[in-house]
Amino acid sequence: MRVEVSVPVNASRHDVWQKITDIENAASTISGIDKIEILNMPSQGIVGLNWKETRTLFSKTATETIWITDAVEDSYYLTEAQSHGSVYKSKIQLSDRDGTTYLSMDFDAEAQSFGAKVLSATMGFIFKGATKKALLQDLTDVKAAVERAGTNNQDT
Repeated sequence: MRVEVSVPVNASRHDVWQKITDIENAASTISGIDKIEILNMPSQGIVGLNWKETRTLFSKTATETIWITDAVEDSYYLTEAQSHGSVYKSKIQLSDRDGTTYLSMDFDAEAQSFGAKVLSATMGFIFKGATKKALLQDLTDVKAAVERAGTNNQDT
């Protein structure tokens, strides 16, 4: 299952980058995240950053361990997680179009186990819609936080 979402953000790429890489405080930015626990903080950069992220989806609380596998500052980072017989990969990316910063996320879930493959084949369309809605909400939350911070900075 692959899901792609994108939102325009009225802020610089650098300001958006600062918000999306502040994983430690992501629960205060993104309404869908209940809790973040940092497991490994690299001494430089964000590659190797590893954390546990707790979310409530479909009235169930789940905690996934996620790590950043690659990154280019002010451009993108890649994450990976493995859970419930599947591998989840995401690319969170910043781009410029017509003078506007765009925050995008490409999410890919690949079933590995037999059970995950059966579930994906039978229920994948339901999960895809819900996943797209949740990811779009995450990006909208980031957009709101960055734009709110920009407005507050302009007031001072």
